[in-house]
Amino acid sequence: MAKTLAVRIGAASDKGVKTDNEDFWGALVPAEPQLTLKGIAVAIADGMSGSEAGKEASHCCITAFLEDYYSTPDSWSVTKAGQKILSATNSWLHSQGRMRYASVKGMVSTLSVLVLKSNTAHIFHVGDSRIYLCRQGQLEQLTRDHRLWVSDDKSYLNRAMGIEPHLEIDYKSLTLEKGDRFLLSTDGLHDFVGEAYIRAQLAEAGAPDLIAKELVQVALANGSDDNVTCQIVEIDSLPLLREDEVLRHNGHLPFPPPLQPGMVLDGYRIEAELHASKRTQIYRAYDTVQQRRVILKTPSVLYDDDTHYIEHFLHEEWAGKRIQHANVLQVLETDRAKSCLYYVTEYIDGRTLREWMAANPKPEVRQVRALVEQIAKGLRAFHRMEMLHQDLKPENVMIAGDGRVKIIDFGSVKIAGIAEITPLETASDENVLGTLNYTAPEYHLGQRGTVKSDLFSLGVICYEMLNGELPFGPLPEKPNPTNLQRLVYIPSIRRNDMVPVWIDGALRKATSISPRSRYDELSEFLHDLATPNPQFLKTEDKIPLAERNPLLFWKSAALFFFACSFVLALLLLRRH
Repeated sequence: MAKTLAVRIGAASDKGVKTDNEDFWGALVPAEPQLTLKGIAVAIADGMSGSEAGKEASHCCITAFLEDYYSTPDSWSVTKAGQKILSATNSWLHSQGRMRYASVKGMVSTLSVLVLKSNTAHIFHVGDSRIYLCRQGQLEQLTRDHRLWVSDDKSYLNRAMGIEPHLEIDYKSLTLEKGDRFLLSTDGLHDFVGEAYIRAQLAEAGAPDLIAKELVQVALANGSDDNVTCQIVEIDSLPLLREDEVLRHNGHLPFPPPLQPGMVLDGYRIEAELHASKRTQIYRAYDTVQQRRVILKTPSVLYDDDTHYIEHFLHEEWAGKRIQHANVLQVLETDRAKSCLYYVTEYIDGRTLREWMAANPKPEVRQVRALVEQIAKGLRAFHRMEMLHQDLKPENVMIAGDGRVKIIDFGSVKIAGIAEITPLETASDENVLGTLNYTAPEYHLGQRGTVKSDLFSLGVICYEMLNGELPFGPLPEKPNPTNLQRLVYIPSIRRNDMVPVWIDGALRKATSISPRSRYDELSEFLHDLATPNPQFLKTEDKIPLAERNPLLFWKSAALFFFACSFVLALLLLRRH
């Protein structure tokens, strides 16, 4: 089997009985690395006949998608990229139609898009153009017509690009097979050519362009009263599921030798080893070319024959280079050829959050809130790129000398766009990413992480900063459904009576064992850390006085026992 996605594409179009051709189509097969990272895009559009500018609308739909799709971040999934582009295009068509033609039908078009990435076909669809799949001689219509029939011979589009300000678009995906043939067509073709004939043509071994021309001619001969357009895409070869040439393109480089202070590697003079583990080494170095202090991260020689480890190491650098944010460690582009395997990051003159916590065992709430807000901003930078950090902990957060917080370490980052290329491995006790007490429970249960998983880790860190302990105490070494359900949240009042009950309510929600019970967004958590949530204030009365105010409880108890003793003494005196 070939290691790359290869297709054959044929297309044909005719204005038919109309004076102008308002159909439009297009396809783009990019070179590497875009072929692997973004895939192949094919699209067809049909400008609505009753639209003032149907032709312009169909052209806009195709060109906007084919141009903008390949400009979206490589880390984005096909779904996110497609939805973002189509939503923006729809808004533009709708506003232009209202502004230029004073009509909701000013610029309206159908649109059907097929994106082939790795071994998967992604379909976006709105309107009554269609996408068919012919597989092993069987024909299946993959899209549904968004057309409302008001009588046997009268119908109208009830969903299309540009009709409404907000777009509802159909999306589906399916696994590809070698030999699959996709047909994209406008209603001028499929309304006048029977599915049996389409299936027979697609099942033949002819060239896609010849079949496309044949289908158009048959539609015209059958009396088509509209523009007639179709595209045929045939899958010639598919990549191996486990291949990821993008992350392995530097895999041939040798591992670096043991580095000592004073040694120079590719212009980087080693100053000191800052950290060493069985997997990586981290060095402070001076870039003699750029004249700046940097950090070098190198892989451990123990894994020099481990292909999976090498791919994982390259994955870290790839992820880091795609995030540019003040609260995330910057992975630097190298201006020279590498002689061995390593990557370079900015140097941060500061300390880890763990060290800060040790120096500030009882911080003020406002200090904690300010640090958490910066961490959340860094996390949002990951999430906007459809990445999950998956290993957020105090050791992976740095505080620079100027007070700026930076999230570091990309070793566990999940990238949605890469996950579409290389299937995710099922989590188990042996390969759960992250650190036990900070990793969201769903990872231990073999479930995929979400934004809420990173939120859980942030909630644990915030709780620990305020209370000096973990919200559930140390987690069991091998979490499972049974012992996870036994975990009980420990209210902050038991550990730090200076933490307001409404802040504890926010911490409790952020660290819920079930993702469904957590906040949906980081911004919601930050809001409740800064503004008392009435819902959490109501719970204050339910907390026993011994927990809410231990001093008042014991004073009240002592007064009660004193009063009881006094009354008892009076009774004894009366009796005597």
